[in-house]
Amino acid sequence: MAQESVEQLRARIRELELEVSEREKDLSIFRRELGSANRRLESLIAELNQEIRVVHSIQKILVPTEIPQIQGFDFSSKFLPSFSRGGDYYDVFEHEDRAKFGVVVASGSGHVMSALLLSVLLKMTSRMEGRRKSDPVTMVKQIIGEMKPSIGATDHADLYYGVFDRRQFSLSYVKLGGILALHYDHSSTELKLLKSSYPAISGASDDDLVSQTVGLNPRDKLIFCTPGVVEAKNLEGQEFGQDRLYKAILEYASRGVHELRNQIFFRLQQFAAGQEPPRDQTVVVAEVKDKVIKLAKK
Repeated sequence: MAQESVEQLRARIRELELEVSEREKDLSIFRRELGSANRRLESLIAELNQEIRVVHSIQKILVPTEIPQIQGFDFSSKFLPSFSRGGDYYDVFEHEDRAKFGVVVASGSGHVMSALLLSVLLKMTSRMEGRRKSDPVTMVKQIIGEMKPSIGATDHADLYYGVFDRRQFSLSYVKLGGILALHYDHSSTELKLLKSSYPAISGASDDDLVSQTVGLNPRDKLIFCTPGVVEAKNLEGQEFGQDRLYKAILEYASRGVHELRNQIFFRLQQFAAGQEPPRDQTVVVAEVKDKVIKLAKK
C-alpha cells in the first residue's frame, strides 16, 4: 500500500510538472504577444503625439499675433499655449459695414476639437466679415451647425462671439460655455460679468439662442479670458479662480490695456509657480477710447 501511494504521488508530480511546462509555454506566448501589443501601442502613441504636435503648431500659426487697428478702441492680447490640453483661438475682424467689428474668443476641449473649431471659423471668415446685417445669434447658429456633425460624445467648445456697433457704442454678443467676458465700467469702477446661461457647444447643443447687449462709454474696458486662465493650478492643486482674476484686473483696471494684460499674466505665473498650465490661456483686453469716429466713405 505504501509503495502504491508513492507511485501515485510520483504520477501526480509528473502531471503537475507537465501542467507547469504547458503553463510556461502559454506564459511565454502571452509575453511575446504582450510585448508585440506594447510595441504597437507605443507606435500609436508616438503617431498620436506627432499629430497633436502638428495640430498644436498649426493652432499657434493661426492664432493672430497682431490685432487690426480699430478706430476708437485699443486692444491688447496674449496667447499662452499648453502642451497638456490645447484649443484656444481668438480674432478681431472688421465688418463690411465699417461702423462695426467683431470679436471671437473660443476654446476647445482638446486639440482635436480645437482643429474642428479652427477649421469652421476659418471657413466662415468671409461670412463673419461680409454680411452687413448678420447678428451674433445668426453667426453662432451657423458655427454650431457646421460643427455638430463632427463633434464627439465627450467633445465641447466654449465660444464668445460679439459685434461692436460704433454708431451706438454698444456690444451685442452670444456667449456659450466658460469664456469669461468682463466689463469694467470706468465711471463707477465696477467690474461686471457679462453673463450667459448657454452651455458649451456639444453634440447636444440647443440652437435656441438670444443675444445680449451692453452699452459702452469712454475708458470702459472689456476683458475676455478663456477657461484655462481660471483653471490654472498652483503646487497645492488649487485653482486660480475668478476671485483672483477679478483682483488682478481691479488692481490695474485704470491703466492701459497692455499693462492690464501683463498684470493678469504676472499674477497667473506668480500663482502657478512654474506649473505647466493645464489648458491654453488667452486674454484679450479692449478699451473704448472715445466716441468721435470717422467712417470711411464707401
